[in-house]
Amino acid sequence: MKIIMNEIYKEAFEKTRQAGAIAAGALDEVNKIIKPGTRTQDIDELCYEYLNDHGAYSAPLFYRGFPKSCCTSTNHVVCHGIPSDKILKEGDIINVDVTALKDGWHGDTSKTFEIGKVSIKAKKLVNTTHEALMKAIKIIKEDTHLGDIGAVIQDHVEAEGFSVVQDFCGHGIGKKFHEEPNVLHYGKKGTGIKIKAGMIFTIEPMINFGKYETKTLNDGWTAVTKDKSLSAQFEHTIGVTKDGCEIFTLSKNK
Repeated sequence: MKIIMNEIYKEAFEKTRQAGAIAAGALDEVNKIIKPGTRTQDIDELCYEYLNDHGAYSAPLFYRGFPKSCCTSTNHVVCHGIPSDKILKEGDIINVDVTALKDGWHGDTSKTFEIGKVSIKAKKLVNTTHEALMKAIKIIKEDTHLGDIGAVIQDHVEAEGFSVVQDFCGHGIGKKFHEEPNVLHYGKKGTGIKIKAGMIFTIEPMINFGKYETKTLNDGWTAVTKDKSLSAQFEHTIGVTKDGCEIFTLSKNK
């Protein structure tokens, strides 16, 4: 990703802020309907309508052939789950990933929802994943190394006995859905490029209860844990400032 110069990155921040707010709002609406008995297709339809009603488009829809408006990844699905007639049941966890395209700019966010009462292990996985994301965001400011982000996430996750998925990463975002830099969720402190004020990217750790390995199913999209263990994910789009960062996709809920 090209570093946006100070005199113009304010526009990029404002446009991303608008797109990010719409994506976050879609997840807030999902929170109102998601429960045992909800179909993942119901979630997709809600997201499609919410984005359209707020003057935005779904970036994932038809992106590289993806057939739906959001990703719904349940239990051992790591990411890129395709909405369908699948019915959620008590005890499931599901990540819903939404990207709004508004006035040519993207806002990308995801959240793992708990369906009814979930197991203690599932709740711990979900909480640890969210904690890892927020710990990483907390350290971001100009001249932070990209490797510092991955190190913070990996250290927190592995201390809780979980593993960090290595096959997928965060990414630069702006007028393009995916661009440089790649933001790994594992790594060593002090490595990688130094980030600069004006850069916009996602952080989106995928954390497995078991081993980190994944595989992609025959549909070409759905990534699952090889050992069929649970997986959780949270994602925010952030913009780097001199002294910290701005989260563009803050939800009213967790």
